[in-house]
Amino acid sequence: MTDFLHPQLDDAELGRISALGLAHIGDGVYEIMTRSYLVCQGMQTARGLHAKTVALVRASSQFRAAQLILPLLSEAEADVFRHGRNAKPKTIPKAASHSEYAYATALETLFGWLYLRREYDRLNQLYTVISQDFPEILAKK
Repeated sequence: MTDFLHPQLDDAELGRISALGLAHIGDGVYEIMTRSYLVCQGMQTARGLHAKTVALVRASSQFRAAQLILPLLSEAEADVFRHGRNAKPKTIPKAASHSEYAYATALETLFGWLYLRREYDRLNQLYTVISQDFPEILAKK
């Protein structure tokens, strides 16, 4: 593989990646989308960008995001989401409940799966729904 930004995996290769492996990729995809959102909103200071990024990518915010998109998922997407939700990570951050972390992992698993399937339009559709909730999350920060 030489294009690490746009990996090309067939269905068999994608099927061999664990839910936590997909979540690992999805975590990065979700964070880069969040950073892009904030920069394009006109955030200027590094401190402000970091604080708002952390607020939007933490497990409690991703739990909220998952609740927003769950009704919009196709059957295949819902299966991937459930697979991620049922994954068994070794540790859970102190700031997150078990349920929040399970849903955050599920969201990241879905985003990783969509990214590796090159479904960029679908990622943007789901992220647009999620980002509509950001002003409320950031107001509570």
